[in-house]
Amino acid sequence: MKAKVETLLKDTISQLMKNGDIPEVEINDDLIETPANKSFGDFATNIAMVIASKAKRKPRDVAQIVVNALSHQDMFDKVDIAGPGFINLSIKPISWVNVLKDIHREKEKFGISTYGAGKKVQVEFVSANPTGPLHIGHGRGAAVGDILARILAATGFDVQKEYYINDVGNQMKTLGRSVYLRYMELLGKDIEFPKEGYQGDYIKDLASELKQIHGEKLLALSQDEAIEIAKDFAGNKILDGIKEDLDIFGVRFDNWFSEETLFKQGKVEDTFAKLKEKGLLYEHEGALWFKSTEFGDEKDRVVKKQDGLLTYFASDIAYHRDKIDRGFERVIDIWGADHHGYVPRITAVLEAFGADKDSFHALLIQLVSLVRGGVPVSMSTRSGEFVTLREILDEVGKDVTRYFFLMRRADSQLEFDIDLAKKRSEENPVFYIQYAHARICSILKKAAEAGITPEIKDVDLALLTTGDDLELIKMLAAYPNMLIACAKALEPHRISFYLMELASSFHRFYNKNKVITDNKNLTSARVILIDAARQVIANALSLMGIEAPEVM
Repeated sequence: MKAKVETLLKDTISQLMKNGDIPEVEINDDLIETPANKSFGDFATNIAMVIASKAKRKPRDVAQIVVNALSHQDMFDKVDIAGPGFINLSIKPISWVNVLKDIHREKEKFGISTYGAGKKVQVEFVSANPTGPLHIGHGRGAAVGDILARILAATGFDVQKEYYINDVGNQMKTLGRSVYLRYMELLGKDIEFPKEGYQGDYIKDLASELKQIHGEKLLALSQDEAIEIAKDFAGNKILDGIKEDLDIFGVRFDNWFSEETLFKQGKVEDTFAKLKEKGLLYEHEGALWFKSTEFGDEKDRVVKKQDGLLTYFASDIAYHRDKIDRGFERVIDIWGADHHGYVPRITAVLEAFGADKDSFHALLIQLVSLVRGGVPVSMSTRSGEFVTLREILDEVGKDVTRYFFLMRRADSQLEFDIDLAKKRSEENPVFYIQYAHARICSILKKAAEAGITPEIKDVDLALLTTGDDLELIKMLAAYPNMLIACAKALEPHRISFYLMELASSFHRFYNKNKVITDNKNLTSARVILIDAARQVIANALSLMGIEAPEVM
């Protein structure tokens, strides 16, 4: 409905300008908003104030011209001026009700749009080093990234989901050394385990598997050779576990990109050569620097240290250049909040290789704290004391976990209450939403058993133009625009908020109104209404990767 109103408003403004009734000025998108106070109407616009400001006219005079033109449109029940020149728009109830026809015609495609116009977008997320199992912080990034990608695809973008495997560098060497030392320990050798080594029990498990495969053979090799074997074995084993966890979580990637391939294919050195050609690399005090300040970064960044070793940033430059070379028009990286300082330097990289500054966006994920029995659970990744994503999935299930990770904005800290997640009551938002769907399925089944299976073309939808019926319809009508708003703002949490509000609207409607009534015509209309509500709930849950059960 919002899109229809906005299109009508744009057409009206264009015609008024063409006729010379108002001065010609450039008009941007997002012309209308939904007022917080429903008494102001269904929608409002400040377009008259924008035009008046650019044309040096009185806002209310411009507003009156626009109101006069809109008042003749069949869609509107009332159009009036408020304050200095705001225009409030009230939609005729029957116009709202007609959205039910859209839902029943489009079914699972209701909400799908062409807003993104096929623009090629990459969403890179999780990308945890294969040095340990995924913990709940990674889980939040996985849920946010996967659901955002689903929403972008639903709104018309050409989306690719990618996992960047950090399989090069000191962390991988530390993993190999940690497993090798535990392997030696199992063979009765005295070892001194370093503080920087990986401490978790999973390292001992990997060492045990390594021993089963190789026996004592690694002891005959040089330490460097043995550590390399331990590194490759542990890294592959951990990565297999990560893939399995993500699959259970309902997260699947289109591409797994290995950092190591950047070196094997010579892309890092070639990227350095390209930057030198552009005059964007220079030597200083024995190190090699990237001129990121030319693109707004606070300081230039080292890509090769004095000892000749490359920094992590060197790989990141080559990797993001590769994203551009693959034709992505927009690149979205989902990182932990501690990567905030990385944003300007990656933006600089994309600009250095000709991409638009606005083509890159980093979504920063805040920490997750786990609460059990009202008490925070202590976690430390360095000491190996953390709660894995698999543990959460085993305890509360995929559906609850995915939803809970989107109960707050990505940039807000999240408290994951295990006890609430396990409740099968209205306190648990996932149960509350899924129960709305199951309850509707139960009502529809009873109606069908009573021979009530109306066709929408035969139903008097005008019976739904008042009260709770109309309020529920307005919630359903908001779904397509909500998805576009998610895509515009890159805020996937909005879909979880919407689902909760829609479920509340349905439960409120059902608790106050009968669906199967003594009035045959009203019954048929309300069956159509709740079936539309069922469809929209199912569509939204599907985008979140959550089941829509018919029985609970």
